[in-house]
Amino acid sequence: MKVNFFVEDLLFLRYIGCATVAKTLYRQLQLEPGIEVSWKKYANHADIVHYHTFGPIAALNRRMAKGKKVLTAHSTPRINMGNIALARAINKRYPKIYRKYDHIITISRPCHEEVTAMVPEMPVTLIPNGVNRDFFRRDDEKRAAFREEYGIPDDQDVVLTVAQQTPRKGLYDFLALSQEYPDKKFIWIGGSPYMALSKDYGKIKQLKMQCRDNVLFPGYMNDIIKPYSAADIFLMPSYAETFGLVILEALSCSLPVIARDIPEFHDIYGDTILYFSALEDAMARIEDRPALTHCAAGARDFSSQFDLKDIASLHVKLYRELTE
Repeated sequence: MKVNFFVEDLLFLRYIGCATVAKTLYRQLQLEPGIEVSWKKYANHADIVHYHTFGPIAALNRRMAKGKKVLTAHSTPRINMGNIALARAINKRYPKIYRKYDHIITISRPCHEEVTAMVPEMPVTLIPNGVNRDFFRRDDEKRAAFREEYGIPDDQDVVLTVAQQTPRKGLYDFLALSQEYPDKKFIWIGGSPYMALSKDYGKIKQLKMQCRDNVLFPGYMNDIIKPYSAADIFLMPSYAETFGLVILEALSCSLPVIARDIPEFHDIYGDTILYFSALEDAMARIEDRPALTHCAAGARDFSSQFDLKDIASLHVKLYRELTE
């Protein structure tokens, strides 16, 4: 069976979450028996074309493709609010876009409910994101290297966030917390892949220039294990997600996670992580050493239920069902 993966990952778009998920799954599927998987081929050779974005280039490819067309719903209308400009206008097009595919994969229960409510007639399968646990694991040498590179003392706590720099991801709360804890280092990995189309792009750019010395924005990093290993706490202040893969990556690296109290995170991560609603709640979690230690102790074991090998097998099962 031939499977072609398609994702719009040009320039800075290669750093968006759906591109990362697609590449990770693509690499794992190359190891699956009986599957010939390709990356962004334009020829009409594939039995399955698996799309992870639905922009203009993907739309052109979809019109040429002959095989079954599958879309993973990494993006839904709910998560566009507070993330990109003109969100309301773009969101109106989602039902029409979804209906152009033969099958939709959702990645969490809230995502599944949103998609099925929008297009109840569409066939939909829930398959969560997976994490490569062989790759995402704490590395003490990389911890030391990252801290040395950025001048972070061994005894200074590092609070890490990995996300796009947008209001929806909770950047303003991240900055507010950094002001409450000048003794801790706050690091935000990621940028603005949509550039000026990102929500509050100019405002956020100005705020970053006014940050204190305890805040660091390294941008995108090729070796993401370095900051995951260098951190002591992973903070995910996002207001809406379809999954929140970075939380799973942090857990696989044995980090305690403090995340916003939203249904998506409760549904996926349960009581494995700590939650906050108001800023005061987040501060209480950051200061709760026993709770953080307890969460860190069970973090990596929890990630095993989302092992990438198992998630790849679920995709192969679906591909076979669609082509038989």
